Amino acid sequence: MMEFLYFPTDKTEYIPAFITLVIFMVGAVAAMYFIYKKSKKQEKSFDDQYKEYYEMAEKNIEENHDK
Repeated sequence: MMEFLYFPTDKTEYIPAFITLVIFMVGAVAAMYFIYKKSKKQEKSFDDQYKEYYEMAEKNIEENHDK
């Protein structure tokens, strides 16, 4: 009934699976690092591009608040 489950008695058969797991985990961490780095670069670019709009909005808020 459960033929698809196979637990080898020789534990050295787990080594290739462990190596594959490590390779994919390293790849996932590297991908997340590059995505994070790219995201920070895009955020800085966006902030630089719209910096003057932020300053104008803050000035308008302060002027409206003082009234």
